[in-house]
Amino acid sequence: MAKRVSNMNELVAALKPTMLGMVDEMTERVYQTLNYFLQEYYNDYNPKYYRRQYDFLRSAVKVEPKVKGNKVIASVYIDTDSMDSYYNATGYQVATWANQGLHGGLDVGDNTPHVWDDTIENTVSNGELLKLAVAYLKSKGFSVKL
Repeated sequence: MAKRVSNMNELVAALKPTMLGMVDEMTERVYQTLNYFLQEYYNDYNPKYYRRQYDFLRSAVKVEPKVKGNKVIASVYIDTDSMDSYYNATGYQVATWANQGLHGGLDVGDNTPHVWDDTIENTVSNGELLKLAVAYLKSKGFSVKL
C-alpha cells in the first residue's frame, strides 16, 4: 500500500531518497565523463622534455549528494589545489590551458579535448543528464512527461 502524503513537508521527506539517488547517478555520469576527457587529454600528447606527474589526470573530484533545505546538491570539479608539481604554472593555469585545448600553454595537436567544456557539452548541453534524470524517476515509478 502506498504511503499517504498530507502536506509539503511529508512530500519533501518522501522524495528525499529518490532525489538523492537521482542526483548521485547524475553526478557519477559527469564525473565519469570528466575523467574520460582528462584521459583523452593525456592521450593526446606525449612530452619529450619532462616526466609526467599525472596530478591533473587524478584531479577530478566528485562530492556526494547532500540535502540542503529542500534541495539535493552535489558537485564535480577539478581540484586545482592538488596540482602543485608544475613548473612555472599553477594548477588553475594548467586546468585553464586544458580547457583551451593547450598543453603547457602550447597548441600541440588538432584533437586535444577542451576538458571541462567537452564534459559539459557531453552531459548537460546535449540533454544527457535530463534523460538520465527522467529514466531514473521512471525506474522508481514516477510518471514523467517532457
